[in-house]
Amino acid sequence: MKILVLNPGSTSTKVSLFEDRRAVFEKSVFHDSSVLLKFAHVNDQLAFRYDLVVSLLKEKGVDPRAIDAFVGRGGSACTQPGGITVIDQKLYDDTVAGVGGSEHPAKLGVMLAWTFAQEYGKPAYTLNPTNVDEYGELARLTGIKGVYRTPHSHVLNQKAVAEYHAEKMGRRYEDCNFIVAHIDGGVTVGAHDHGRMVDGNMGADGEGAFTPTRIGSVPVLQLLDYIEAHSLDDVRLRCSRAGGFVDLFGTSNSDFIHAKVDAGDRKATLVWQTMIYQVCKMIGEMSAVLCGQVDAILLTGGLLRFPDVEAGIRRRCGFIAPIATYPGEMEQEAMAYPALRVLKGELVPNRYSGRNVWNGFGDIDL
Repeated sequence: MKILVLNPGSTSTKVSLFEDRRAVFEKSVFHDSSVLLKFAHVNDQLAFRYDLVVSLLKEKGVDPRAIDAFVGRGGSACTQPGGITVIDQKLYDDTVAGVGGSEHPAKLGVMLAWTFAQEYGKPAYTLNPTNVDEYGELARLTGIKGVYRTPHSHVLNQKAVAEYHAEKMGRRYEDCNFIVAHIDGGVTVGAHDHGRMVDGNMGADGEGAFTPTRIGSVPVLQLLDYIEAHSLDDVRLRCSRAGGFVDLFGTSNSDFIHAKVDAGDRKATLVWQTMIYQVCKMIGEMSAVLCGQVDAILLTGGLLRFPDVEAGIRRRCGFIAPIATYPGEMEQEAMAYPALRVLKGELVPNRYSGRNVWNGFGDIDL
């Protein structure tokens, strides 16, 4: 069985072809902010990323007609349960419309997989999209009536890393408590309580640490002053694609910024260390969510290729729990293997309901 895995992120497009459980090839293409900001809306990137995939398949000598299934990272639709889900017209339409309120480039995974599947008459799936909802009630309320916190996170990689680490420990993911920090173009930190991601930051919504592409948390009144001097659209763009390093340096290229750190540049060093400091604060928050009962802190994502990221977190958070590091991500195989099981009839996929997993506090007027 041949499975094509499509994983668009805030600074890259990753494409992998699997034949059963064997990776035939994997390619990650970096996109600087100067390229992606030419597109007014995330949806406008579809043709650009589609052409990139087509060119890559041609380069590798792969005939798309020979592919048995297309699997794409997802998000932006109604919240969903964890696991693998069939991509159908309703899920595609809701993803395009962004009914879930988050405009993360991960949504393009569903859009790409559906486009290829329709063109070649094959099935399409998504696994653990950014809007998987396993939050507890205490994680939802804000101080504004009717405004709730909704999961928007790197669920796919966080769960893949947590499951892998639990197996290394000789235990099940469902029997462990982990804090998982995905640190890359976006940064999300989640509290995993016995197999459920019960809390975490809304990374693509401007919550948490600032990142190469996002502003992170900003005091509300200061943000309102900024909006008055600029525009709401300007802030929305900075929440997801044009904040953080992009706003401070004009690029999302972390290698370029870190080279300045290595050269002793004071501005780059201050910005870089502040980002690490803010990630540490997020890890501390999630330790409180888990009442200090943490089996391990798991660090993953592309920025772990820089040793000072791990070192900074170990210095501030090592007292909480043992720390393990998994640079990069495990997303490609995490998407491919369940799809293979579906194709073989070993696993029944979820069907998208078009309704949010959580729909309020019942009879409580909040």
